[in-house]
Amino acid sequence: AGVVRRARECGFRAVKGNHDAHVLRWHAGRAAKGKKLKPEHRQVLDTLTAEDWAYLSTLPAYERFPELNVVAVHAGLVPGVPLAEQKEEFLLNMRSIAADGTPSKRLEAGEPWGSLWKGPELVVFGHDAMRGLQKHPFALGLDSGCVYGGKLTAYVLPEGKFYSVPAARAYMAL
Repeated sequence: AGVVRRARECGFRAVKGNHDAHVLRWHAGRAAKGKKLKPEHRQVLDTLTAEDWAYLSTLPAYERFPELNVVAVHAGLVPGVPLAEQKEEFLLNMRSIAADGTPSKRLEAGEPWGSLWKGPELVVFGHDAMRGLQKHPFALGLDSGCVYGGKLTAYVLPEGKFYSVPAARAYMAL
């Protein structure tokens, strides 16, 4: 709740992630039948204010920064598919591309999607803590496992510099 509140109050531009989409579905009463709510998601549901929910509900699945030739997305983009035609499911969950070109949220299903992205825009993404920091020619994966006790990593533009700080602790078990 503190992160959402801070982002909202500061007017930060952000993209929707898989956990955001999940709690938004629960909040709207559209949870999948038979699905259990994890304790960390219950905490979010119990602590966000109406203003926080309004902010989360407006987050786009991707954000363009044309002045920097950059696109920000939570998880990934399917190579060869125009941005406007990308499926939100992949924008929020994808990690890999199989040899036959099929996108997958599973790490072991294929190559990191970012290694196959040919640009021309640089894509900055997260979501893939198990692979850690990824530096591909046209895709940068910043998830360095902070939630698991790793690091929090930022990429500052237009300088093109990485900054990492160690997590204060592990917030979730692997």
